[in-house]
Parts: sequence; structure tokens; C-alpha cells
Amino acid sequence: MKVKTIMENLEKKHPGEKEYLQAVREVLESIEEVYNKHPEFEAAKIVERLVEPDRIFTFRVTWVDDKGQVQVNLGYRVQYNAALGAYKGGLRFHPAVNVSMLKFLGFEQIFKNSLTNLPLGGGKGGADFDPTGKSDAEIMRFCQAFMYELWRNIGADQDDQDSPAGDVGVGGREIGYLYGAYKKLAREHSTGALTGKSYGWGGSLIRPEATGFGAMYYVDRMVHQKGETMKGKKVALSGFGNVAWGAAIKATELGAKVVAISGPDGVCEIKAGITKEMIDYMLDMRASNRNKVQDMADKFPKKAVFTPGKKAWSVKCDIACPCAFQNEMAAEDAKELIKNGVQYVAEVSNMGCQPGAIEAFQKKGIPFAPGKAVNAGGVATSGLEICQNAAHINWTAPEVDQKLHKIMNDIYDMCVEYGTQKDGTINYVKGANIAGFMRVAKAMLAQGII
Repeated sequence: MKVKTIMENLEKKHPGEKEYLQAVREVLESIEEVYNKHPEFEAAKIVERLVEPDRIFTFRVTWVDDKGQVQVNLGYRVQYNAALGAYKGGLRFHPAVNVSMLKFLGFEQIFKNSLTNLPLGGGKGGADFDPTGKSDAEIMRFCQAFMYELWRNIGADQDDQDSPAGDVGVGGREIGYLYGAYKKLAREHSTGALTGKSYGWGGSLIRPEATGFGAMYYVDRMVHQKGETMKGKKVALSGFGNVAWGAAIKATELGAKVVAISGPDGVCEIKAGITKEMIDYMLDMRASNRNKVQDMADKFPKKAVFTPGKKAWSVKCDIACPCAFQNEMAAEDAKELIKNGVQYVAEVSNMGCQPGAIEAFQKKGIPFAPGKAVNAGGVATSGLEICQNAAHINWTAPEVDQKLHKIMNDIYDMCVEYGTQKDGTINYVKGANIAGFMRVAKAMLAQGII
């Protein structure tokens, strides 16, 4: 495999799909050396097949807003690779959603799901719908209209085909509306059709917190690898949705201090560390659809200081965790963090750091871990939710958390196994990509040219 040649061909075939091309390049550069030691991979054109989705559904979503006006959005579902199991990946509702974004997310999902060692393939979907400022009734009508187009390709007698979950803009409320529409259309109570459901009608305990919990379990291992502990470490998180919320809970439990959360309007610095009351309020902020982190400072004026237009990375911290959106951390942000003495960086959002930021951390020898490993706790717990649905049982929160912790420890160990360099340092990016790829490649090889 020659990465340069493959990328040149992909750039010609998919011009302008920058997120997708960025994600593919990162993986291929990491696995090139290992891949070329396996001529059977080259003979079967594993990479050439892997970088292209199995199929992409694109559809119109027509709905009516509260003013009676007809609105039109575009919806998508990318079913990327099913070598390891049913397609699995979230639905994202955001105005920036397009094919390139969902192909990048779906491609990353293949390796993330592989790392969990669960039988899950990779997929992703969503729409260019902006839930910000929308009423519950509008969100319900949009979710129903979206599912009218999607339902035939997921769930029911096809539980083992595709099982979407939530992502940016899609939380428990949206999953509820989507599942309600799905159940009505399919005329079946097939709980495995979607994950991220509320507990009591098919959901799993710990699922809302799982991505953040899993991320902090991974970070905890990174810190221990250096002979340190989380106690007293200052953590900066971007975002204030489910992911940052879960990360804040677990970081605090592990003895760290969350000193910053951010939003599109700016950053809240919390010098004394976030409290349980403030963590609980993050759920109200998410549910308000205002998308303003300033609400935290307004609610807790003596504990949080809001600075408009600034990012979480402007606050001095020991551990930096992007939790919001792809490419949210630029090279300039990395330089600011390095100047302020950051010790560890872990992507909790998918591809949260731009290539220049990653390069800056790695050049300085600062441990950097990629999203496909760090945030795998979310999809892992979705897989555990499917297991509970299939067996018609509910595990307790400690049972789910224990299984999640083990999965994250196993992922960390795989990253170390494949990412340890000759000088003893650990390249977590390389380790995650190789570990995830090898399992998928072997499955594709065994299943023939399809």
C-alpha cells in the first residue's frame, strides 16, 4: 500500500470532502508499515474496500414548524462496514452535517467499534437540522419525519442490520421520539432498533454517562502510565452536553478538578472545581436548547466566571479533553495549552484535534490519545444495551459500569501493545488505529471478496 497514491485517488474521486479525507489519511499513515507486512491484505484490496462505504442513504425530511411553515432538511445514513457485525453509530442533528462529515464519522466508527471487541460494524447518520431554539413539538415532528424515511433500513426483523444511537443534537428526548415513530411504522416493539433509550423501556443504566465515564477511565490509565494519579489534576472540558457531563462526573469521582467547560459563546472558568450541583445543572443547560455556557455563570456567579469568545483551552489545566465537535482544537490552541503546562490530552469528541494540534503535542512528548479509543465507552455501552434488550433483562448500574471499565482497560492495553515505540514511548494514535484495523481486516479477509 502506498498512502500517497491512495489519497491522490480519493481526492480526485471525493473532492472537497475534507473531514473524510483527513480521517482516512490519519488511519492509513498509521497502519501503512503493518499493512505492508501482510501481502494477503494487498491482494484482497482490503484498504481500497475499507475506505468506501457499503452504501449511503440520502433523503428529504419535510416537517412543519410551530408557525405552520413547511421546512425541508436533508437526512443521511452511512452504512460503512459490517465485517464485524451490524452497522452501529450515532445520528447527528446539526446544521453543518453533510456527506463528508458523516463519512468521516462512519469511518472512525469502524475502528472504534472494533476496539470494543463487541460484534459491531461501523455506521453514522443524521441531518442538517438545527435543534437549537426549537420547541419540543418541533423536535418531535422533525424526528418523526426523519424516521419515516429511515425505518425500513433499521430494526424490526433487521435488528442485526443497523442500530443507530444518539450523537451531537440527539439525546434521550430525540431517541424517544425517533423510537416512537419507528415502533409505529414497524408495528413492532423492537428495542434493539435504536440505543440510547431511556431506562424503563429498553435503555441501559449508565448509557447517558458512558462516553464521559469511559473517557476518564482511559485518561486515568494514561496518568498511571506516568506513575501519577488523577487526584488534584486540573481538567478542562469543551462542551457541556452528555459527553462533557459524564466526563465531569467521573473526573470528579477520580479526584480531579474540572476547572473549565465551554460552549459556542465562550468559556466558564471554575477555579475551585466543578461541584455536583453544577454538574447536575449541565443537564438543564442541555435541555434548554439555548446552547449557552454563560448560563452556568449566571446560575453560579460566585463559582464560575464566564469569558465570551474564549475556548476551554485558555484556562490553565493539566488534562485537556475536547468533548464537543470535530477539529475543535487548532494548532494555536495546542500551543496555548503547551505554554500553560498541559500534561495530557485526550480527544473525547470524534477527531476533536486538527492535525497541527496533534503534531504539536507529539513533538513535545505530551501523551495524546485519539477519540476512537478514548470515547469508545459510548458505543460499548450501546452494545451492552443491545445485549440486555436481546436477553430481556436489565443489569444494575454497577454491573454496566464494571463491564464498561473492563472494556476501556482492554482498549487501553491494545493501544499500548500496538503503539509502544522502540524508545519506550507510546503513540496512542498509532496503537488505536492498528489494533482497530487488524480485527476488521482479518474479518474481511475471512469473508471473501464481497
